[in-house]
Amino acid sequence: MEAGLLNVGYVEAGPPQGRAVVLLHGWPYDIHSFVEVAPLLSAKGYRVIVPYLRGYGTTRFLTRETMRNGQPSAVAVDLTSLMDALQLETAILAGFDWGARTADIVAALWPARCKALVSVSGYLIGSQEAGKMPLPPPAELEWWYQFYFATERGRAGYDAYRREFAKLIWHQASPRWSFDEATFDRSAAAFENPDHVDVVIHNYRWRLGLAQGEQRYEELERKLALAPTIGVPTITLEGDANGAPHADPSAYRKKFTGRYEHRVVGRGVGHNLPQEAPRDFAQAVFDVGST
Repeated sequence: MEAGLLNVGYVEAGPPQGRAVVLLHGWPYDIHSFVEVAPLLSAKGYRVIVPYLRGYGTTRFLTRETMRNGQPSAVAVDLTSLMDALQLETAILAGFDWGARTADIVAALWPARCKALVSVSGYLIGSQEAGKMPLPPPAELEWWYQFYFATERGRAGYDAYRREFAKLIWHQASPRWSFDEATFDRSAAAFENPDHVDVVIHNYRWRLGLAQGEQRYEELERKLALAPTIGVPTITLEGDANGAPHADPSAYRKKFTGRYEHRVVGRGVGHNLPQEAPRDFAQAVFDVGST
């Protein structure tokens, strides 16, 4: 579907008149993170939309001239454009990793578009200014790939070994998740998108201030640099075995000013929480949208 700067590839399930929920994946994952969540939601009457983000799967830029921009505000505008194209005034937004950040941004900047929010790892809104602050060495080590991507060798390496790279991140971020080759291969196909490497590399370089964004998003980024609060009903989730960088829930509790709950999902669940614990993720959607 044409939406904003993109032709967005997406999956839809459930009744067209059902309560809308948009499920948003992260990096390096794809829509199959919700392969078990979507039917749980649609069976309860939800209209479920699961889009490929820019640079993934079947989503394509409409023109060659458009910058292959990965900055967070651009991805958030993609979401509002898709909602406009689908004639969705509002929806429950739920995601993890890049998807959680995208949902957080929409909830903060355009709260009328977000009926309620489910965000894995909590408040993920950042800025280039915040990215300048050094972290303690163990925390910096967790972001090793970001520094690798800052180099041309890193860009070439990711391009040449994107499948191997993604598999390494899957193991690192979810050390107790025993996924099989078929599960990985199903998602890895999304990384063959012709714009994937450009979008990913730009995203991580932009965070460090090593790449410029686009002027059209400058005002949004200025607002996000103020770390705006989120007032919509929210449930944040965290797996008890998340191996990816993530903050302690106490660090972001005050960023949520509306009805709020934080849940820890046990049993060795890692970063790809909706695929590792689909029932817990779906239950959070049911509960956050219940009022």
